[in-house]
Amino acid sequence: MSNIIVERIEDNPIIAAVQNETDVELAIASDVKTIFLLSADIFNVKSIVDKVKASGKSVLIHIDFLEGIGKDSKAIEYIVKVIQPDGIISTKSSHIKLAKEKGMFTIQRFFLIDNKSYDMTIKSVKTIKPDMIEIMPGVMPQIISRITKEISTPVIAGGLISTKQDIMDILKAGALGTSTGKKELWDL
Repeated sequence: MSNIIVERIEDNPIIAAVQNETDVELAIASDVKTIFLLSADIFNVKSIVDKVKASGKSVLIHIDFLEGIGKDSKAIEYIVKVIQPDGIISTKSSHIKLAKEKGMFTIQRFFLIDNKSYDMTIKSVKTIKPDMIEIMPGVMPQIISRITKEISTPVIAGGLISTKQDIMDILKAGALGTSTGKKELWDL
């Protein structure tokens, strides 16, 4: 599965960051090939994941935002076996580690606010080894360039991306793709 996700992001580096259920249809109808589900709950997550997968797109759920389902080993096992997304996103190393142990494609999200958070990101990536990382905020091309030179893990960038130029700068800096909740950027 990891190769398919990477290939889809390489084919279209814009990732739809869906923040509410009403935008799922817009994301499916758009040109994006990968969808990050940033809002779901125990009642709707399975149907949303199934709908996105049926459209031929990859769907990854941000488990930190998933309501009504715990975040322990059994919850992650349930997500893998029952909900069956193409992957998960989390800021928590423990979630990434558990999901990797269950064979799930993982994206670890990092918020970079200073040199200490940058150093901790590099250390965590080398220790936990997520399949991909997401750097936030994404509008830091110089930092993205620096990170992509230090680690071999594919990097995507998200947060505060509001223009086509932001996306071009992020990709030029070495990121594989960029996630954005701005619907007007999903069809670039």
